[in-house]
Amino acid sequence: MGRSGSNDLLQLFQPFGVISKLVMLRAKNQALLQMQDIPSAISALQFYTNVQPTIRGRNVYVQFSSHQELTTMEQNAQGRGDEPNRILLVTVHHMLYPITVEVLHQVFSPYGFVEKIVTFQKSAGFQALIQYQVCQSAVSARTSLQGRNIYDGCCQLDIQFSNLDELQVNYNNDRSRDFTNPNLPSEQKGRSSHQPGYSDAGGMYPANGATAAAFSQMANAAAIAAAFGGGLPPGITGTNDRCTVLVSNLNSDRIDEDKLFNLFSLYGNIVRIKLLRNKPDHALVQLGDGFQAELAVHFLKGAMLFGKHLEVNFSKHPNITQGADTHEYMNSNLNRFNRNAAKNYRYCCSPTRMIHLSTLPQDITEEEIVSHLEEHGTIANTKLFEMNGKKQALVQFETEEQATEALVCKHATSLGGSIIRISFSQLQEIRENS
Repeated sequence: MGRSGSNDLLQLFQPFGVISKLVMLRAKNQALLQMQDIPSAISALQFYTNVQPTIRGRNVYVQFSSHQELTTMEQNAQGRGDEPNRILLVTVHHMLYPITVEVLHQVFSPYGFVEKIVTFQKSAGFQALIQYQVCQSAVSARTSLQGRNIYDGCCQLDIQFSNLDELQVNYNNDRSRDFTNPNLPSEQKGRSSHQPGYSDAGGMYPANGATAAAFSQMANAAAIAAAFGGGLPPGITGTNDRCTVLVSNLNSDRIDEDKLFNLFSLYGNIVRIKLLRNKPDHALVQLGDGFQAELAVHFLKGAMLFGKHLEVNFSKHPNITQGADTHEYMNSNLNRFNRNAAKNYRYCCSPTRMIHLSTLPQDITEEEIVSHLEEHGTIANTKLFEMNGKKQALVQFETEEQATEALVCKHATSLGGSIIRISFSQLQEIRENS
């Protein structure tokens, strides 16, 4: 399997928890992998009993080992540790502004010659791999920049040493750059290349090729499985790879792209949305990956919105071509799955009568919340509470349709000077003392 084989393995298991050790038994074509704790190992095993894991098209079989503890030279299997390397794995948290290769180069080049930069979007958020010419530059950059913000109050850097030896860069553009080879093309010409993706051990960047798509698919499936306690929700296969869904039977007088975004972004990151001009009650919605699209189709089929039952199906179009009539959401900071994806997956459900409001102003009152939402239906009950020092609220409508309309129209609107976030709550009723 080689070095890339160990990266592929880490990619399969990383979403379930921290991998503390990995030993490759090359002669037997086997590997021993130790998770940091037993629940992580159990949830990985449970998940891969239902979903067949593959590496490079070959099935992989997972079972518990009789070894209680592995001793290994390479303690930092995941490249998450303090063992210095000239390649850094950088995660950017609270990314309110888009970060490009240029921005990263400005930030990291004062510490030494940067040879290559690759950026990619993961469930953990925006990540980059930065390769210096020498290891000492990487050590200095990490020491100086760890925990710092690129911009005032946002775009915080979380920096670890990667365990990769060399970055492979095929294109020079906003997402990847080889500063030692300025003559690379800006994008791929013709057929898709099968450049392998990097596993999340050093970050996985979306390569143009089936293998990379399959790996990121597995990682997302695993993140969701971990969120749902080791298994997938009933009816979710985890094997869909179509990212675009067709929504029909919309109320064309009342719907627009932002309202669709507010609803579909509950199930994944939205790339772009297009209302079909020749069929005004139809729209295409492209999500971040096939898993998120499957969640949207599963949970929104038949939902009532503006007096109509939504039809939600996978589209025959693999993606939506950008154009004058498309709305772009790729870099929207309203996308919900850039940070803490597992938590958001856990809250995925079909529309309910109860909505949950967060990022409310500290001095908000229940009366203000009611007057902000009551045009959408009869409010049966409300509860204002504090969680981790932040004001949140539950609002119960008489019907699911009213709650859906309130979410679609009022998510990301301003209330008392704050942009509020709204999602469905799976609570059946508001208990006074809860």
